[in-house]
Amino acid sequence: MWEQIAIAISQSTGQKFIGDRIQSKSGGCINQTAKISDRNRHYFVKTNQAHRLEMFIAEAIALQQICDTHTMRSPKPICWGTTADRAYLVMENLELSNGQNWERMAQNLAALHKFHSDRGFGWQRNNTIGSTPQINNWTKDWLEFWIDHRLGFQISLAKRKGWKSHVSETELYAIIPSLFDNYQPQPSMVHGDLWSGNVAFVDDEPVIFDPALYFGDREVDLVMTELFGGFPAQFYRAYQTAYPLDQGYQKRKNLYNLYHILNHFNLFGGSYGSQANRMIMDMLSNH
Repeated sequence: MWEQIAIAISQSTGQKFIGDRIQSKSGGCINQTAKISDRNRHYFVKTNQAHRLEMFIAEAIALQQICDTHTMRSPKPICWGTTADRAYLVMENLELSNGQNWERMAQNLAALHKFHSDRGFGWQRNNTIGSTPQINNWTKDWLEFWIDHRLGFQISLAKRKGWKSHVSETELYAIIPSLFDNYQPQPSMVHGDLWSGNVAFVDDEPVIFDPALYFGDREVDLVMTELFGGFPAQFYRAYQTAYPLDQGYQKRKNLYNLYHILNHFNLFGGSYGSQANRMIMDMLSNH
């Protein structure tokens, strides 16, 4: 496998590459990760089962689109494909550090969010959130997009896995428009899975990776940063200065993070199902 990946790197870069050192790296729970090196160059490689190639293609396109904005650094995709029974994605290897320039992280994210789509909400192809399919059909109306392709999709999967809601989908969907009084989201380029495990620094330069990219309400990125512990306070202050949030931001947090909690239930099961129910009850009680 590694010899064929080295050949693909050589073809993609136009420079002969003989990967004579393979070093396993810690990664997410979805893929296997490693660094492949020769004496001078290093590349980061994700591998998975061959049928996951479309997931890697979508990730490569997303990484390139982020890079093309010249706002927020992401690892540059190099090549992808299949070899034997494995799919692979090769990208730039970034030596991550313990940088703490959270103000710059916020400023760069705000700049990324200012890239809008004139096609509406969605993306050019479907991708994944973790290993769960993420449907990105272009939609002009944000609430329609969120209900049909985000929340409703996860609820459908969760019910198949045995999740039971305390309220009907009709009741839940009925309160959603009231959360958007006097607020019309713009279709911003969003990372889509922005938690602390998907951000880092190279020296003091912020980096984002593992995108679940689409064009949506930029609030979805901000609320997810708060879901698993939160970013430092200076991040939120700097973002608010760079690209002020709507005053209704707080009341939409449960709506947006419910998507991720349901996805975690669909991926991992356990207590995420009851957490999703608590979030729904909070939304209804605050309505």
